[in-house]
Amino acid sequence: MKIGLALAGGGIRGAAHIGAIKALEENGIKIDAIAGTSAGSMVAVLFGMGYTTDEIYKLCNYFAKSIVAISPRDIWGGIREKKGVTLGGITSSRNIELAMEETAKLKRIKTIKDITMPIAIPTTDLISGKEIIFTNSEELKGKEYIHDIEIGKAVRASSSFPGMYAPFEYEKYQFADGGILDNLPSMQARKLGVDKVISIKFKIKTPRKQKTIYNIAMQTLDLMTENLIKESIENSDYVIEIDLKDVKPFNVGKSDFCYQEGYIQTLDNIIKIKKALK
Repeated sequence: MKIGLALAGGGIRGAAHIGAIKALEENGIKIDAIAGTSAGSMVAVLFGMGYTTDEIYKLCNYFAKSIVAISPRDIWGGIREKKGVTLGGITSSRNIELAMEETAKLKRIKTIKDITMPIAIPTTDLISGKEIIFTNSEELKGKEYIHDIEIGKAVRASSSFPGMYAPFEYEKYQFADGGILDNLPSMQARKLGVDKVISIKFKIKTPRKQKTIYNIAMQTLDLMTENLIKESIENSDYVIEIDLKDVKPFNVGKSDFCYQEGYIQTLDNIIKIKKALK
C-alpha cells in the first residue's frame, strides 16, 4: 500500500510538519508521495529530495530569518512610515528561491522533475485566477500542470504570501501563495498514485475581537483557509490537526515549539492513523 502526505501552509508553523513526519517514520509509516503548499511546499521538497527530518529541521532553522527578513507586525503596525514596502508586498520572496536552490544543489537536483519521489506543489496564478501545480508526475497532464521548473522557483511561487511577499513573476504567470486556492493539497497527493492520504493541517484558534492590523489579517486568513479546505479534509483518509495555540505564521522564534508539538501530537494520533491506513 502506498501512502501520500499532504502538508498545509502556515508559515513558521510548517516546522510542525517536520516533527510529524519524524513521528510517522519512527512508527513504521513510510511516505511514498508528498504534496505541500506554501510552507508545506518547503518541507515537501526537502523531504522529496532525500533530506532526513533532522536535516530538514536544521536547514529550516538556518534559513528562517533570511526568508522572513522583516517582521510583518512591525510593518503593519507602522505602515504609515512606508519603510521597506515594495509593489505588491512588504518584501521580495527571492530569499526563498535562493535558500531552496542551495539545498537542491547539495543533492545535485535542479528542477522538480529531478526529484524521484512523486511530488506536487500548488500555487495560484493571479492572471488566470487558477491553481497551477508543479509536479514530477508524468501521469498528470493539462494546462494546470508544470513539470519543468527549478526547485527554488516552484517553492517561491507556492510561498509568496499575499501582503508579505510581492507576487512572483514567472513567464506568462503572476504567482501568489498556493494557499489562496489549495492550502491542504490532499487531492493532489492522491493523484500521485497512492492508496491512502494523510493530511496535516493547523488548528485555528477560537475567533475573537482583534485590535491590530496584523492580528486582524492573521485571523481573517485562518478563517478563509479553514472554509476552503473542507473538501480537502473529506478527501483525506486521516487528518492530523496540530494545535499550535497562538503561534502566528511569521513568529520565527516559535519554530522549536512547532517542531516539538508536531512530533508529540502526531505520536498521540499514531494508533488512529494506523487504523485508518488498514
